[in-house]
Amino acid sequence: MPSSVIKDFEYEPELARLTVNFVTGRVYQYFMVPPDVAASFHGALSKGTYFNSRIRDHFSCREVVVLDS
Repeated sequence: MPSSVIKDFEYEPELARLTVNFVTGRVYQYFMVPPDVAASFHGALSKGTYFNSRIRDHFSCREVVVLDS
């Protein structure tokens, strides 16, 4: 189901890093995210609700600055 908040995301299990691309164009990386949390996020009917309740404010993160070429 499409999200009105989250454009897409990628999980790197070897780094336990979740990269979330928001519809606003902002990109954040979340660190030390367990595989079960990433899998549940992937399967969630509402990505925004799951993100807000289980990821946001639960893992350290940083904003990725995307430079236009």
